[in-house]
Parts: sequence; C-alpha cells; structure tokens
Amino acid sequence: MEKSNVKTKVLADALTPRQIVEELDKYIIGQFEAKRSVAIALRNRARRQMLAEEMQDEVSPKNIIMIGSTGVGKTEIARRLARLVDAPFIKVEASKYTEIGYVGRDVESMIRDLTELSVSKVKAEQTSAKEEAALELAEERLLDCLLPLPRSLKSQRPKEPEEDFEIEDIDEGIETEEEDEEDDLLFPFDLIEAADEQNEALEKQRERHQKTREKLRQRLKNGDFEDRPVEINMKSRSMPFVEIFSPGGIEEMDINFKDMFNNILPSQTKKRRVKVSEARQILMQEEAEKLIDMDAVISDAIERVENSGIVFLDEIDKIAGRESRQGPDVSREGVQRDILPIIEGSTVATKYGAVRTHHILFIAAGAFHVSNPSDLIPELQGRFPIRVELKSLNQKDFKSILTEPKNALVKQYTALLQTEGIEATITEEAIEEIAALAFQVNESVEDIGARRLHTIMEKLFENLFFDAPDLEDDSVTIDADYVTGELEEIVKDQDLSKYIL
Repeated sequence: MEKSNVKTKVLADALTPRQIVEELDKYIIGQFEAKRSVAIALRNRARRQMLAEEMQDEVSPKNIIMIGSTGVGKTEIARRLARLVDAPFIKVEASKYTEIGYVGRDVESMIRDLTELSVSKVKAEQTSAKEEAALELAEERLLDCLLPLPRSLKSQRPKEPEEDFEIEDIDEGIETEEEDEEDDLLFPFDLIEAADEQNEALEKQRERHQKTREKLRQRLKNGDFEDRPVEINMKSRSMPFVEIFSPGGIEEMDINFKDMFNNILPSQTKKRRVKVSEARQILMQEEAEKLIDMDAVISDAIERVENSGIVFLDEIDKIAGRESRQGPDVSREGVQRDILPIIEGSTVATKYGAVRTHHILFIAAGAFHVSNPSDLIPELQGRFPIRVELKSLNQKDFKSILTEPKNALVKQYTALLQTEGIEATITEEAIEEIAALAFQVNESVEDIGARRLHTIMEKLFENLFFDAPDLEDDSVTIDADYVTGELEEIVKDQDLSKYIL
C-alpha cells in the first residue's frame, strides 16, 4: 500500500504535457511540435514509474531526433526541459567522437560525465540542507580563531589530591628530613587547599573566557567583524601530479586517483589569512562535507541518472553518411556502432559504480542539410522512434524572440545599460527594424536562426556600451532611425555583412 501511495505521488508531482509546453513557451518561441514531443516523453517517464516493477523494465524511453537548422531552438528545448524537471543533463557533440582514429573517443565518457554532474548536483543539495548545522560549526571555529583559548586553560587542568595518599607516608618522610626543613613541608591538608584554590582560579578564568566568547558570538552574528582579517587553518587542496599514458585515454581508467592519494597521504592543512566573511564560507564548506553521507549521495545520484538522466546528442547528422570506402564514413559508422549499445541499454562502469543506461532519455539533434536521418545505421534509427522537424524562423518569430521570453534580448540589453544609470527605451518600430534586418541577413548570407539576433544587437549597442560611462543624459531612446543609421551600411555591403553580421 505504501509503494502504491509513493507511485501515485510521483505522477501527481509531475508536470502534465500541457504544463511543460507552457513553461517552455516562456523561453522558446514557436516549435510547438518539438515541445509537444518532449513533453510527452517526459510525462511517460512518470507514467513508467507507476507500473509494476517487472513492467517498468520493459518500457523503454521514447528517444527523439530533432531536425532543423542551427539557431531554431533544439538545444534550448532540451536544456530548459532538463532544468524544468531538475534532471541530470549533459550536452555532447557527436562529432567529437570521430576525432581520434576510426572508432573515436570512448563514447561511454558521456555517461561518466553525466554521473559526475549528478553526484555534484546531489552533493550541492545535501550541502544546502546541512547549511544551518554547518554554519554553527563554522562559527565555533571562527570564534576559536578570533578568541583563542588561553594557554593556562590549555595546559593546566584542575588538580586533584592523590587518592592513595596516606599519613604514614608523610610521617616517614618527615623523620628522615633535617629539622630545619620542617617549615617548608606541605601537609596533605595544605596540598588539598592549594589545588582547590588553583581550580577556583581556573574556573573563574574559564567563565570570563566563556562570557567574552558569547559577546563575540553575538557581534559575529550581527556582522561586526565581516571585514576583519583572520587566520584560519584549512585543508590543502593540492594534489600530487601524476601523468598517465594509455592507448584509450584517461576515460578507460576507472581509478579515482584523488581518493587513492587521500588514503595514502596524510591530510595536510595550511594557514590562510582572509576576511571573516570569506573564512565563514570556507569553514562552512569544510564542515558541510563532514556532515554529508557520500554513500547516500552517490546512491541517489546514480538512481537519478538511471531514471531521470537526459543526454542531448548534438550534431548527430555529422556522423550520418551513406556507406563508402572512404575513411571519414568508416569513422562515422564506427561511432554510430559504439553509441548504439549505450542507447539500447547497457551498463557503464564509473568510479562511483555501475550505471545502467536502459532508461536514460536520449535527444539527438542535427541540421541534416547534407545527410538524412535514414542515413544512420538501421539499428540506431530504430532507437529514435520520434522524429520532429523544427521550422526555420521568420521575421515575426524574430520580433517575438526579442520581446516575449523571460530572458528576451531587449530586456537583457536594457538591464545592462541600467547598471550605468541609463534608462534605455527601444521603440516598437526599432524592434520591427531589427527583426527585419536579422531575417534579411539570414536569407542573404546564411541562416543561423536566432543567433543572428545576437550579432545584430551587439553591433547595434556597440557604440552605446562604449560611451555609456561618459554620457551626460540618463535616458536614451532607440528608434528605427537609430537602428538604420547603425546597421544600414553593413547590411547593404554584402561582403562586409558576411564578416560582421
């Protein structure tokens, strides 16, 4: 019954496909079909976890191929999707695996990197959860630095009289001593009285030290010492340099050298003089690491990778090509055959343990100008059942990209000018002109999608950014005439626009 409740909660907490599309609409203009496909694939993950355990293994993820020219939103959809569900996400270029030899670099490294990112993410979450306890421990260490314990309290402890002290032993000692030394002898009662006096003095000193410490604690919390320099002992992060040569590269060596050397070599500390504000953060990090259960972190991270991980394979069209006896095609097909087992589902060895790739979602993307998805090997094609074509952006899309998303370019550039105390206003006509110029350059030079807007906007604001610190006026209006004046000559000169825009 408990498992059923947990499963129901998983689906209840998951976003519906419509909600996913609405969230993606806040950052990405258009491309409804692509958003719809990734939303369904994401929801199916939550649905899979509702099934019986024997059925869960049978349901494979519906991997997606996005087809579209550069700058239409392929990468942004995948990245925003992963951020939306807080899933482990990694973007890799498929073409990089053709760099060395026919087979290429170790393709399993993408899963190792994904696991590394997941461990770092979970560790950061655990650190944040332990922040309050770590802060208290860090403050104690800071107080030790600001108000060290007096040497008398460190070296001396309350003295107790000897428990097996007997009067007869003292009497025998007295009989053997000369008579003129009798006045210098301390009797047991004198020893007890001296120890009590010393204990009382130490106790008073300890109380004074504690009161002063509590006053400092309060001032520390009030921020009175933030800029005061303090000397702290911190762990040394230096590691011995070891260079290793292996035919397959470092990826094939499943050895955690950092942990190995930490176990062999004693931990070293070094003294560093920093401000209290910086020291607090350093000590908090050290104390939080002591409070974290790394075994639980690794277990949670691997589970997230296996059930929620997303791998974005960009430029997959670069490894697609018809069979040929030429070297590059052999290399491409070799990379495809290396990637195939990972996408089909295999177990990859990492330094944190074995990771199963059976339920990792793979989203591939490519322009496919020269090749087609059908040029991939049949086995790989079958592992990407969903194919979505993203449309090229038109002038209306450019205008929407400039103004509608949460991170719209117009908002970004006006915010940058606000840091200089300048209020910039971009008129509707200016936005229309920018969109028209971006579309025109894409049509005449090369279609790089929304990335063209970045080059247009950067060139448009170049002079304004340069002169901003020296401007006397605290407000600037950018209209259509200003846009035309800044960019018209460049756009007209085709040779110049190829290099600048």
